Amino acid sequence: MEYNTQKPHLVMPEYGRGVQDMVELAVGLPTKTERQRCAHAIVNIMARIQPQQSGQADYEQKLWNHLARISRYRLDIDYPVEIVSEEKAYAHPKPLPYPMKVIRSRHYGHLVESALEYAKTLPEGDERDTLVALVANQMKQDLFVWNRDSMDDRLVAADISRYTRGEIRLDLKQHRFAPVGMPDQAQMAPAQRKKRKRF
Repeated sequence: MEYNTQKPHLVMPEYGRGVQDMVELAVGLPTKTERQRCAHAIVNIMARIQPQQSGQADYEQKLWNHLARISRYRLDIDYPVEIVSEEKAYAHPKPLPYPMKVIRSRHYGHLVESALEYAKTLPEGDERDTLVALVANQMKQDLFVWNRDSMDDRLVAADISRYTRGEIRLDLKQHRFAPVGMPDQAQMAPAQRKKRKRF
């Protein structure tokens, strides 16, 4: 008995081994006319296997490109559409460079650092105070997500002062933090409350 693991690798599994075997047969045909006729028959079968994509504008071109790919670009015929070259089909985009910026406190992230750096450039006034208040609320939320035991208002104020080298100080007597975390069960609508299954 022959197992699938012993058979050749499927180039495009969505079409199955039957289509791949037919393509291999077409590649081995002696004359171009026979290969051409066989290729048209295979594309018709492929269209029946994937009928849900038939409404797409480039559907026929996609089928012929798939045929070329399954044959590993060895099928010598006159393609009725322009085929994507093998180099383009298997080309991989360059990997994105990973940012190597050092983040002082990972639980706050880079955006909190950037926002506080920007706040330092603003003149003292309402705009700066509003931005600092928003950043402080975000920092408190980040602390809640990171470690609920360290959710201390004084820690947020100290971190703001540390990030800005003492240029910005959060007045805890004036600043009121926004509520953080999950809403209270009593405030949730009845439909939102999860019902527990009893066994």
